[in-house]
Amino acid sequence: MKSDRLPTIAPEQWTAEQRVYAQEIIDGPRGALISPFIPLLRSPELMAHAQRMGEYLRYRSALDLRLSELAILITARQWSQRVEWAIHAPIAEREGVAAETIAAIAEGRLPKGLREDEAILYAFSMELHQNRSVSDTTWADAMRLFGEQGVVDLIGINGYYTFLSMVMNAARTEVPPSGAQPLPHLPEFCQVASPHLQQI
Repeated sequence: MKSDRLPTIAPEQWTAEQRVYAQEIIDGPRGALISPFIPLLRSPELMAHAQRMGEYLRYRSALDLRLSELAILITARQWSQRVEWAIHAPIAEREGVAAETIAAIAEGRLPKGLREDEAILYAFSMELHQNRSVSDTTWADAMRLFGEQGVVDLIGINGYYTFLSMVMNAARTEVPPSGAQPLPHLPEFCQVASPHLQQI
């Protein structure tokens, strides 16, 4: 993998706009300008809107932290996003996601022994990522457990972390030090060979 395409900008080199929006993040619950926002700093207003959505989805959504962290890991695996995995795998385990579940997701396997709410969240998220839709049965189960706000927030978590995954995969954002096992390479998540998709 080649080096980070959009690496850290030294604070003394920030523009006035970058400084204002970066300070919002530093003063918020994250306490620092962390990995996803390093490439996004190049578009400060986009970064500001993204971080506000992320702050809600991560810290105040209708889903509890165990479930939201599980959805983040599912998304990180779908996008082979090693930064998000390194950050969130230890948080997910701390919030009560079983180590066996985390390992299964990392390896692209169906986790065994999920709680009911985890199984429904897993099915919902996987259908959304892989089928680009959600079946009636899974939708009904999710509505029963999470309610309308919870379902919308779950869609939001999957979508928001997909956005961050796209940004960091494209930018090749450096993976921070972490206690998490690195996300393994899986053949089914390989990239397509493409000089510009063979010119379409």
